[in-house]
Amino acid sequence: MLIPKKNRVQIYEYLFKEGCLVAKDDKTQNKHPNIDVPNLEVIKALESLTSRGYVRVQFAWRHFYWYLTNEGIQYLRDFLHLPAEIVPSTLKRATRTEAPKPRFKAGTDKKAEVGAGSQDLEFRGGYGRGRGGFGGSSGQ
Repeated sequence: MLIPKKNRVQIYEYLFKEGCLVAKDDKTQNKHPNIDVPNLEVIKALESLTSRGYVRVQFAWRHFYWYLTNEGIQYLRDFLHLPAEIVPSTLKRATRTEAPKPRFKAGTDKKAEVGAGSQDLEFRGGYGRGRGGFGGSSGQ
């Protein structure tokens, strides 16, 4: 399928920036939700990359999931003329902010009237079963 170079570059830039791409298996969908390109062109461009071994594909629940391989990262770097310092977001380490952790405060979770032996035991019958009530034989 012939895809305009402008659309192909948009697809490749998004794929390189994110490291993965998701598309619904709906070839009649006018535009891809994340890229301003027809969904059919996204699917066909990534099928081409899949056949060359640059992306790995998963399919579940009518959605395609494409993941860049190392060869695909190198190919897109060459195609888009990007320096080696720029990497997809899937390869970046997530920075964690050190948030204060909640501390345990002694005595805050303890309640006085909880546990075995805190209340008197109460034995009730079996809700009328076996005592002669509710239609059973009443000892006649």
